[in-house]
Amino acid sequence: MSLPAYFICDAHLGIDPPGCVPDREAKLVRLLESWKGAASHVVIVGDLFEFWYEYSFYVASEHMELMRVLAELVKSGVAVHLLQGNHDFAYGDFFPKKLGVPVHKELMLEIQGKRVYFRHGDGVPKSDRGYRFLRKVLDFPLNRWLFSQIHPDTGMKIARFVGRNSRKYGENCQIKLEEYLDWGDSVLVREKCDYCIHGHHHIAGIWSTEHGTVASPGEWIKKSTFLAMEEGGLKLVSL
Repeated sequence: MSLPAYFICDAHLGIDPPGCVPDREAKLVRLLESWKGAASHVVIVGDLFEFWYEYSFYVASEHMELMRVLAELVKSGVAVHLLQGNHDFAYGDFFPKKLGVPVHKELMLEIQGKRVYFRHGDGVPKSDRGYRFLRKVLDFPLNRWLFSQIHPDTGMKIARFVGRNSRKYGENCQIKLEEYLDWGDSVLVREKCDYCIHGHHHIAGIWSTEHGTVASPGEWIKKSTFLAMEEGGLKLVSL
């Protein structure tokens, strides 16, 4: 009997908006600790942090317990993977080199005899042209370097200010779930996989499509949900 695998998304750690789960980062750390040596894989499907920028000599100290438990998960034999989200795409080599956690834009794994594709899901809607352009601007090497010249404390304040305002804008946008499902179904065909796992829209669910299954772990802000994979099947877990 194979060990279960777990998939989490959209924790947005580093902020505590109104109505959020109390002590949610500590709650997430406890959950991750419970999986040490008891899971085959843990995949974080993007936006673990509300903001992440990797300076050469600076790491956000408020997340040290989380980093500790991720490193301990790896040492216990769990394959831990981290995907870039739209809020935390600016990773460097800290997670792979210091914690043993590889970072990906997209990922394909074979788990329990199933091919599973992972991607955060930002930029998927056809109407999201503006975001796709903005992402290219933010991720442009010169702009990344210019931001690195800002003091980390100041950079974090700027990023969180921008994030708060973009979140207010995003809350008023209608999510077209069918666009995500159509995209996911096309991924199932293109990648010849059994499951397409994504996040970004914060809607937890498992949906059957024409060519397989598309699923989202949900979010870890106002709810605490994740996906568990056992004996080749997916289920949604809510704490």
